[in-house]
Amino acid sequence: MTTHAKLPNAGDVAGFSRVAAANHPDPFGFLGPHREGRGLIVRVFAPGAERALLLDATGADLAPMVAAGVPGGFVAALPADTPEPLAYRVRLFRGDDAWETEDPFRFPPTLGELDRHLMAEGNHRRIFDKLGAHLAAVEGVEGTTFAVWAPNAQRVSVVGSFNDWDGRRHPMRKHPGCGVWEIFVPGVGEGALYKFELVGADGTLLPLKSDPYAFACERPPATASRVVRRGGYAWNDAEWMARRAAANRFDAPMAIYEVHLGSWRRHLDGNRYLSYRELADDLVPYVRDMGFTHIELLPINEYPFDGSWGYQPIGLFAPTSRFGGPDDFRHLVDACHAAGVGVILDWVPGHFPEDAHGLAWFDGTHLYEHADPRQGRHMDWGTLIYNFGRAEVRNFLIANALFWMEEYHIDGLRVDAVASMLYLNYSRKEGEWVPNAFGGHENLEAIGFLKEMNAELYAEHPGAFTVAEESTAWPMVSRPTYLGGLGFGFKWNMGWMHDTLRYMGKEPVHRSFHHNDMTFGLVYAFQENFVLPLSHDEVVHGKGSLIARMPGDGWQKFANLRAYFGFMWSHPGKKLLFMGGEFAQGREWNHDHGLDWHLLDIPEHAGVRALLRDLNALYRRLPALFRVDFEPGGFAWLDAGNWEQSVLAFLRRDPAAPGGEAVVVSNFTPVVREGYRIGVPRAGRYVEEINTDSGLYGGSNVGNGGGLVAEAVPCHGQPYSLALTLPPLATLILSAPPAGDGG
Repeated sequence: MTTHAKLPNAGDVAGFSRVAAANHPDPFGFLGPHREGRGLIVRVFAPGAERALLLDATGADLAPMVAAGVPGGFVAALPADTPEPLAYRVRLFRGDDAWETEDPFRFPPTLGELDRHLMAEGNHRRIFDKLGAHLAAVEGVEGTTFAVWAPNAQRVSVVGSFNDWDGRRHPMRKHPGCGVWEIFVPGVGEGALYKFELVGADGTLLPLKSDPYAFACERPPATASRVVRRGGYAWNDAEWMARRAAANRFDAPMAIYEVHLGSWRRHLDGNRYLSYRELADDLVPYVRDMGFTHIELLPINEYPFDGSWGYQPIGLFAPTSRFGGPDDFRHLVDACHAAGVGVILDWVPGHFPEDAHGLAWFDGTHLYEHADPRQGRHMDWGTLIYNFGRAEVRNFLIANALFWMEEYHIDGLRVDAVASMLYLNYSRKEGEWVPNAFGGHENLEAIGFLKEMNAELYAEHPGAFTVAEESTAWPMVSRPTYLGGLGFGFKWNMGWMHDTLRYMGKEPVHRSFHHNDMTFGLVYAFQENFVLPLSHDEVVHGKGSLIARMPGDGWQKFANLRAYFGFMWSHPGKKLLFMGGEFAQGREWNHDHGLDWHLLDIPEHAGVRALLRDLNALYRRLPALFRVDFEPGGFAWLDAGNWEQSVLAFLRRDPAAPGGEAVVVSNFTPVVREGYRIGVPRAGRYVEEINTDSGLYGGSNVGNGGGLVAEAVPCHGQPYSLALTLPPLATLILSAPPAGDGG
């Protein structure tokens, strides 16, 4: 093969000048191999090199390259009969130094036609397989493919530790139909740091952007994305995945332990975080021992500001690097599943922060967010709102929800701040919001997104579920989309939480005037599939801890809290408790410090934890307490009207399996009540399963000797009754004899 160097012409000089200035409109149309006339022209841009030589695939000299009159620009001409595609490398020289490199501009596009079509219509449910950074071998060469959606940018370059963060070296190829830019960079391996350098539509060089689809990130406050290998983790949870649908059913027990990983426990030396693997060793056995069925993690998507607790995420596809890498997080989930504990993630599709390296003003336009601040900004939180009307944005979020289920075997997503998504006038005054097309305040685009997300998730990942944090009276939040609902599996019962905490905060002498706070929740208890939440939101921002919100002296505070937990664990609805509540942490939660585990050396605190452990054990053992949570047939008031004595009594039952009912009685005054008669459905001995006043829990040990026999005295519409001793500030849970026992 005859080869020769091509003398640079004016077009080469002009083209390299634009490449060197990082403003060439089509770098892939200029650099690399191209047919020109009867020959094949190869152009290479290598800043810092003084000479260049083209090598063939075997490493033999192929052709000399001529400097193109612009530093770093080199060009060579090959004969017309040169076979294509041409596999070549470039040997570069500077003084006595020489090195070889692959030319990224010789490789074909990484996105196929179908991918581009689905991206353009916003319907690529596996878009995370294409966008972001992916280790790959192209034409036998190892490297990484990079792709990012930025339709309005004039230029996008990938920059990183592999190219001295120089945006001139790896400008990307644009696919105008879908607005995606991509490039394969040979030699970039696992662990490489990178960002995207974008020039906006108006020619402005934007701040370097992290990858919206990054699978790992630098540890904050650093903000670069990191190349990691996907796949290859050896999961050990096949048994759990096969049976988790049964664990997540409406008729299964669900007691959720809500955790902020950064402050559950810390190393004593330096107040350092526990890693994901350390949490697998410490947190998971604790949750299992306490009898919780699920653990809910405050958002672990990468986020820049510790004080947001994760609720202002930027890296939606990356578990935060604060505690380790992606496989370390997989190990934590795997450990939960091995222990029979489901994993729920808090997920935040409602808003995102304005940090310059994030999604805001991504390509020099309002790409992810609404342009109008009346639609695109949360004034309360100083964050931006996704444009749910844009198909590509919906695709980004829905694919993200599916990603966590597939990639990390997550069992459930608790969707944050749903109310803020449903209403256009959420926390806005008149004139600060834009009505929908029909003049209403409903956010029709967000509603459509939530329905689509839920429908996709339940279809693609049977056995997984979603939970809505939604505080309004919006109907059918936890009803299927085919019935007109939003499609969530469960909804947090914020009303129950507010009402009952308000009641428990009253001095017992005043509770008779607020009796309705404890009963009102049953008016609407079966309209949704409710979770009863005592979450992190109730122990921050000056609200104090749960124990601090209880009235009375020290003994009464603990008694009140124990009685409240007994009432909650027997009330219809799944249960959620934020960490620290299980041992009555005294101070308000602080995300910068671990929980006060030393309090367990104090009997009163240890007693509360012992109660929670026993409540969970009973809850899981007694089907009447969980089997029918969302239908009226699982509940019956025995005595809802004794406001004067602040006593409540009810029955939990499973209509499909008569027998084994639970009789629950709460006395919310410090007065011991002897011979208090409660109606029951059958004769026989009723076992006192839980007495929150037991000495085992730090109580005064007033009770009923472990149980008592029902008498044939009708009461409360029941044919039999119990003459109970009601302990002060306490809840009793008694199990009924099986059907047929005792007559």
